[in-house]
Amino acid sequence: MIVPMKKVSLIIRGEQKQQTLKTLRKLGIIHIEIAEGAGQRLEELREQRALLESALYTVGKNKNTEQKNADLAKVLAIAARIAALEEEKTQCLAERIMLQTELERLKSWGEIDPSSISDLEAKGYEISFYEMPKAEYASLPEDLKTVRIDATKSTVRFMLLKAAADETDASLNMYRLALPQTSTVEMKQRLSELNGRIDAIDETIASDACFAESIKRAVQAIEKEMEFETYATGMAEENLSSEGKEAVSVSYFTGYIEAENLDRLKQTAERNAWGLLAEDPTEEDPVPTKLKNNKFVSLIYPLTDFLGTVPGYFEYDISAWFLAFILIFFGIIFGDGGYGLFICAVAAIPIVRSLITKKQISPMFLLVGLFGLSTVLWGTLTCTWFGLSAEQLPVWIQKLSVPVISNVYADKIWYPFWTDGTAGLTTAQNLQIFCFSLALIQLTVAHIKGALRNKGSIKMLGDIGSILQLLGIYYLVLSLVVNTEVFSFGIVIGGIPVGTVAIALIGVGFVLGFVFSNYEGNLIKSILTSLADIVSVLLGVVNVFSDIVSYIRLWAVGLAGAAISATVNELAGPFFGNFMFAILAIVLLVFGHGLNMILNVLSIIMHGIRLNTLEFSSHLDMSWSGHKFKPFKEEID
Repeated sequence: MIVPMKKVSLIIRGEQKQQTLKTLRKLGIIHIEIAEGAGQRLEELREQRALLESALYTVGKNKNTEQKNADLAKVLAIAARIAALEEEKTQCLAERIMLQTELERLKSWGEIDPSSISDLEAKGYEISFYEMPKAEYASLPEDLKTVRIDATKSTVRFMLLKAAADETDASLNMYRLALPQTSTVEMKQRLSELNGRIDAIDETIASDACFAESIKRAVQAIEKEMEFETYATGMAEENLSSEGKEAVSVSYFTGYIEAENLDRLKQTAERNAWGLLAEDPTEEDPVPTKLKNNKFVSLIYPLTDFLGTVPGYFEYDISAWFLAFILIFFGIIFGDGGYGLFICAVAAIPIVRSLITKKQISPMFLLVGLFGLSTVLWGTLTCTWFGLSAEQLPVWIQKLSVPVISNVYADKIWYPFWTDGTAGLTTAQNLQIFCFSLALIQLTVAHIKGALRNKGSIKMLGDIGSILQLLGIYYLVLSLVVNTEVFSFGIVIGGIPVGTVAIALIGVGFVLGFVFSNYEGNLIKSILTSLADIVSVLLGVVNVFSDIVSYIRLWAVGLAGAAISATVNELAGPFFGNFMFAILAIVLLVFGHGLNMILNVLSIIMHGIRLNTLEFSSHLDMSWSGHKFKPFKEEID
């Protein structure tokens, strides 16, 4: 559930800001809504945090199991030293690249010393070097004094010697070698010095990796102090004055507190002579959200924290539904019971280690374990194990599966009782029906929650209309997507014309939604609002159809994963016939199935999570616009 909040406004004397914040931080129950601060101290803290984070990133690239403790002052000094070394290393790397490029350019010329050439020029001679195509070299005038140095199949390298007063043909300039500033010997020596200095810098930085944990704690401490300074300098201030009396400076701010903690804040305000106003928040207020659920439902929090999804305070807490459906979606998409066993084993290792060391088990590993169990269950129901065909599996495993969706009966046609054997469904179509049924259940849950929220108002009829539309469009999807003959609009079951009822449900549901969905106390205004937005209202019916059809992605992605798994087995199978190639077969199996599992994880993010955060949430009118409740407190989480 979403914990009820109270909006509180606190008024204090201006000179009491620092002491008030210290008291509130020690109390640790109020979420303060101050986003920006100012001042030199805050800028200093930001610079220190940037310095520490840069140092942490640098030492984080080095592994050092030994950790040393250091106070803030020492950590800042270490961070400054690391920053200076990193800057020096950057300069060394840039110079090294320049020298390597220059040496590569001159490589074919051998050793070059521009100082020796300068000595000749001082005696009245000009020496220049050229590299040009053989054909052009052969056509040079005979009076040019050239010394051929080297040649390849297509080019010639030569030296041109002439008196300083003589002119050089301008056409040769494009082939002239630009001489370096220093000799190649000096460049190589400098390059060796740079490599040594870079290695020394790396060693020094690596030795500082032992302070990584201290730097992390320093960053957290700086951030807490930044938070304090932000609140202290970002508080609104007013000067109150009256005739004949000295002006009084007051500061005030707004925050939010859990309703159950309001009495504690009132008592603290009385002791410290603060002005306190508490009221219920409105939809215009940026109320933070705090979720509170039982331990099982709370297992979904690592996933929602990773996604950064937080419901708005006035939205729904769908944690339980999110967990229930993502477990089902995960099992269907991964699909293979063998994969599920592997996932369970991966989760079991840290869980067992925590039990042995008597440490708290991370909810993330428990969630991964549930994902594994869900996959094992779906693999059991469909008889899908390690990408093997049903015939290759033991009979007792085949008997554990559910016939209508089992691979054991993949080629069988199932005839519903109302078709009299004239039309039937394949196992694949049964799986499609299962996916569409999941859509009907999940989206119906969304509108039931909406109806319960509007209980006591005729607006609830709009939600009921949406449920009726879902039921009718569900049958329409079965007819158009799964099997037109089995789910014909002309069939009659028990005297009930199913197709006609489905059309009627869509029509009645549309009318109820059109009339009551926008009801806010006036029925005429509700109808006029729907008329003004008639295009969106009509598209809404189409969206319901597409939302239900969207759930077929579960079957499609699961089918693709099963096909990849079977293909990997087929590719690796022939290699097991030769002992020499058995290792190659094992490598192929590990790589192929590993890649398939990675693709399945991506599919969960792209498809399984989408169905919860988009299709399901859109029917709940949820935008995930919330932000977490973060009380101002002393301890560092």
